[in-house]
Amino acid sequence: MLKGWRSTAIVTAITLVTFIVVPKLYDNQFLLFNMMMYMALAQGLNIIYGYTGYLPFGYVGFFGAGAYAGALVIIFLHWMPLIAVLVGGLTAVLFGMVLIPLFRLSGAYFSIASLAASEALYYVVANPHLEKITQGPYGISMPQAYDANAAYWTMLGILALSLVTSGIIRRSRFGLALSAIRENPLSASMSGVNVVQMRSLSWLLSAFIAGLAGATFGWYISVFYPETVFSLTIGVFTIVFILFGGIGTLIGPIIGTLILYGLYNYIGISTPQYFQIAYGLLIVLLVLFLPNGLVSLLKRRGVDVP
Repeated sequence: MLKGWRSTAIVTAITLVTFIVVPKLYDNQFLLFNMMMYMALAQGLNIIYGYTGYLPFGYVGFFGAGAYAGALVIIFLHWMPLIAVLVGGLTAVLFGMVLIPLFRLSGAYFSIASLAASEALYYVVANPHLEKITQGPYGISMPQAYDANAAYWTMLGILALSLVTSGIIRRSRFGLALSAIRENPLSASMSGVNVVQMRSLSWLLSAFIAGLAGATFGWYISVFYPETVFSLTIGVFTIVFILFGGIGTLIGPIIGTLILYGLYNYIGISTPQYFQIAYGLLIVLLVLFLPNGLVSLLKRRGVDVP
């Protein structure tokens, strides 16, 4: 058990130190910021999907809710950006509480219902009739709050929070309960696990991390549109990253994000046609030969993967 905690701490420390040191050597803060953001989102999604087996296609809805909540309290209430980030996280939690009844569904039904909920929220904030509140489809602008460096370090803190939370869950009784729910909810319930409570808590923790990330992203770019923060691309990337690296682990989402987001920025922006081919080929090979992600290679060698 102690060895497991040690490996978790090492992975967390190396990841965080990397994003502290690399900016001094590599002058592309926006790339590093986005990489941290996707790692945090992947860890957040891993809490609900990796440990309980519920895959929300509409996970980006929490991200968008956080971005808008954080921006609006800055614009209308003139609150400090750091407080706005916390508001973004709490707003995502409230949205998650509204969606808890979706857990009456399972499998693809739950996934599609969560996507529908995200799309519904998108159409609410993009409604032209709500222009005086949400700015409608015309986008958010808050140049008075722009501070890319502060937002970068805030995102680093959110990444740290997501890693620590995921690490604790994986090594705790709570994590064991979630895993039992993933394998067989009925058996878990008969064993004394409060399935509804455990599942809801993991859902809200997952939402909180996404909301924090969304609010910080909005702070970093300061100008964005509804389709920017509710983009399905964000949700799809997050899902693919954890599948590629390995769900239910701490290091899997990190590896998946590093490789695939790095590949996207290397060839995906300048030559998107080649990226789509390479990306699709990687996914096909993964599904065929490594359905449990890249970390399964380490597990086959008996490595205790954090």
